[in-house]
Amino acid sequence: MSRSPDNNGIVYLVGAGPGDPDLVTLRAKYLLGNCDVVVYDSLIPYELVLTLPAQVAHHYVGKEAGRHSLPQDQINELLATLASQGKRVVRLKGGDPFVFGRGGEEARYLQERGIRYEVVPGITSGVAALSYAGIPCTDRQAASFVMFVTGHKAVDNAASGAPWEWIAGARGGTLVIYMGVSEIGVITGRLLEHGMPPHTPAAAVERGTFSTQRSVTTTVSNLAAEVERHGLKPPSLFVIGDVAKYHDTIQWFEKRPLFGVRVMVTRPADQAEPLYRELRELGAEVLAYPTIATEEDFRPEDWESLRSLPAGERWLVFTSENGVRYFLKQWFEVFGDIRGLKDYKIAAAGGGPVRALNAEHVEPDFLPSRTTTEALAAEMAEKLDLSNATVIRVRGNLGGDQMERTLESAGAKVISLHVHRTFYREWPPEARAKLFTYPPDVIVFTSGSSVKGLAENLDAGDLTRLAEGALVASIGPSTSRVIRSFGLNVGLESKKSSLPSLVEELVTRHASRPLKRST
Repeated sequence: MSRSPDNNGIVYLVGAGPGDPDLVTLRAKYLLGNCDVVVYDSLIPYELVLTLPAQVAHHYVGKEAGRHSLPQDQINELLATLASQGKRVVRLKGGDPFVFGRGGEEARYLQERGIRYEVVPGITSGVAALSYAGIPCTDRQAASFVMFVTGHKAVDNAASGAPWEWIAGARGGTLVIYMGVSEIGVITGRLLEHGMPPHTPAAAVERGTFSTQRSVTTTVSNLAAEVERHGLKPPSLFVIGDVAKYHDTIQWFEKRPLFGVRVMVTRPADQAEPLYRELRELGAEVLAYPTIATEEDFRPEDWESLRSLPAGERWLVFTSENGVRYFLKQWFEVFGDIRGLKDYKIAAAGGGPVRALNAEHVEPDFLPSRTTTEALAAEMAEKLDLSNATVIRVRGNLGGDQMERTLESAGAKVISLHVHRTFYREWPPEARAKLFTYPPDVIVFTSGSSVKGLAENLDAGDLTRLAEGALVASIGPSTSRVIRSFGLNVGLESKKSSLPSLVEELVTRHASRPLKRST
């Protein structure tokens, strides 16, 4: 492979897998976390883009139903230009870049221009979507080979290049057809015309590996009619062969308790991974749309005040997971030694900060009876003697100073220590459009700022439209108040103001009353 002259730019042709973000390779995840720019298609898991660090540049070059946001020759040129600028470029493509993904075209273009590149394979949907539908590509009794064929442009046989007359005569294997929804009638007609038995088992899988995937089993002679009857749309795959009959007996993915439920998570991406994973384990399709993000806010002058605190009791107060994380990072940078924390007692509100402290083997000295900031301030003022105490209120830039005023009214000297800043995340237009193409059944809010962040991305009409057919789930009372201030109804509020409780309540609710949109 030739090296780019005079710079370290490189293009990574990365397969994003079939749709489920958990199926992306470790190599792909690493590159996404260490690139300068990502150039991506429409069929990639949008979570991989929306959860990237804010400084990573985005270029959408998707193709949908004959509409190309950027022609292929211009995509090639874009990749070469970015790499020539010394950038590390991830070219993110659905499935595998070398399986109907034009990865070979892009690699040859880069090779001819001396641009460094690397190919990172991905799981192709022709294998993964079938697996999630309980259909093996090969089987010792039913199929000893598998053929991958594109159905694109099947009306023009010369353009498609698929030898349908030869394929129709093959026996004892599996035929997997990509990109054939609009032409499936023509394709099956040709197969039958050239001798494929009409009773040959067949299946269609729409949105394979997503929790909302749909599968239809039939025969090759009825396949086109079933596709039309069920209204299957791209992206869909078709499988023809005896293995299709196994769908009715091998069912594992569709039996999970939240299967078929789309859950939109607005939580910051760097905190949401455990929630994404738990929801997926339960079978939900996670719509990862972080509305806010955080970054470190280090203020040396605030930390200097900690070096000369007055005598008396000292408290550290945490009301967010981010507060714990950024505080401990800055503490080590300033003092370099954890032993100084022994001079402080610790109070925390909410499951997030408690879990973050416990992860560092720290146990809070004071927890309120209700896991809210208001309850923490009120109960500290009521139950503790703060007349000779110094309270370090660890916080971000959002929210008011009610906690400080409550503690000061109880006699405490309160120091506000800012350690992080929260800002709103702006989604690219194509991500916003996809959200309304596949709207959520549930919208989860874990803070008032995440509600405000959603309102920053959507106008009032779109916000109402998105929420009208969905169950709006809130982490607790303070978040619910913000939700209602935007004219939205709270359909579920966590009884314990914690994420584990909220997820458990979603499962219980779905078991008794399916969490599916009314529209």
